[in-house]
Amino acid sequence: MRRRFCTSRCSAPEGRAILAAGLIFVLTLPGVTRRLYASDEVQYVSFLRSLWFDGDLSFDNEYRHFHEAGPARDAGFVETFLIPATETGRRRTFGTIGSALLWAPFYAVADAGTRAARALGGDVQADGYSAPYISAICVGSAAYGILALLLAWFAARRVLALAGEARAAPATAATVAVGLGTPLLFYMYVAPGYAHATSAFAASAFVLAWLAVREEWSLRGLAGLGALAALMAMVREQDAFIVVGPAIDLLWTVVGERRWRLIVRALAGAAVAAAAYLPQAAAYLLINGHLGPSRLVSRKMTWTAPHALEVVCSTEHGLIWWTPLALAAMAGIGLLAAGAGAAPGAAPDCGNRRSAARIGAGLAAIVLLQIYIAGSVESWTVAGAFGQRRFVALTAPFVIGLAVAGARLASVRARTAAAALAAVCVWWNLGLMVQFGAGLMDRQRLELRRNAYNTFIEVPRRLPELAHRYLFDRASFYRPAAPGRGPG
Repeated sequence: MRRRFCTSRCSAPEGRAILAAGLIFVLTLPGVTRRLYASDEVQYVSFLRSLWFDGDLSFDNEYRHFHEAGPARDAGFVETFLIPATETGRRRTFGTIGSALLWAPFYAVADAGTRAARALGGDVQADGYSAPYISAICVGSAAYGILALLLAWFAARRVLALAGEARAAPATAATVAVGLGTPLLFYMYVAPGYAHATSAFAASAFVLAWLAVREEWSLRGLAGLGALAALMAMVREQDAFIVVGPAIDLLWTVVGERRWRLIVRALAGAAVAAAAYLPQAAAYLLINGHLGPSRLVSRKMTWTAPHALEVVCSTEHGLIWWTPLALAAMAGIGLLAAGAGAAPGAAPDCGNRRSAARIGAGLAAIVLLQIYIAGSVESWTVAGAFGQRRFVALTAPFVIGLAVAGARLASVRARTAAAALAAVCVWWNLGLMVQFGAGLMDRQRLELRRNAYNTFIEVPRRLPELAHRYLFDRASFYRPAAPGRGPG
């Protein structure tokens, strides 16, 4: 019989984790930057504003507003989004509808509060553009980022339990490290108008659901997994490929255990996914005139993945240089897939060991497929953005991988060394965030020597000044560099 994760003895750590997540969210709310900076953010927010106030998906008025207001005040935005029209005569978008759906509850609270304030004599505009609405979206992203980390913690605890690790410490340490040491933090607090925090949430919810559903592969469970798969695809199209993990696991169960009836349940789950995906399908038809994203997106894909190695290893743009913790996380996933994920001294039964290895194989497939997709995109460098942001959806797999790697450390000396290395990786991420926002680095690429000097020398020296600016003059960050100097 499979060992179940949810027991009375682990309810206390779970309760403390939920309480801690809520407390962190409340205490860090002042750190949320409540404005939009870039055209990507404008595209995602325009979905919500257009649906809420206009009842359509025609973005001309939203784009013109944001162009005039500043976040999209550049010639490139005009040429890409305000001049050309789609096959249906609407303005082009490369965004999707999923983030708008997730932000909607926060937006609703802002709308109700704004209208109540106006009824009491306030002069704030109830137009979907004013500060309460933008703040609601930004706070929503921060909330979903915290939830993503909490769900990833639950997922890591479940996997470690299969490997015979009862302690919560490895999962907690991994969650803290990923929360502070990856670009997720940037897209929660500095640029929350992007879809990455919501992407991390949807993908983490899907991974945790997979780990719960795989115990029985019930019809209800597969239906829920299908709905979450649709949500992932509606938030970011690339995230749809995360379904490869549970697909491999389910196929393994069907063939290895000859449970052929699961095929019918899987088809039912796929049908639920198709039904839940209808909002995005309708949006594609209304905007592009066909099912699928803009043809400009598909033209950017070269399916032989010529940049797969570079997207991971390039010293200017690679994932492991922007986010060194990813390397340790991938190593942990490899250990899990190889059947070596058990904690030292633990003796999980053979069934649990095999089950953990299958989860590891699924997680490895998820990571590899995301590398393949990111390496297939013409704009694989994501130059001008913070970090290899297309991998933020891997928050839960990275937490699980780090937790497994941490749980394998037997001695106090090894754990101390690992903690010190993780702290350096976290500070590297925080240092890059400061440099990126303050214009202390080239936002188009890493320059490792310069970035290292700034991270470990310049940023600590200027920390009081930078902290004061972030708290009281946040608009001074994230500005374009002066003409002739290149990006900051």
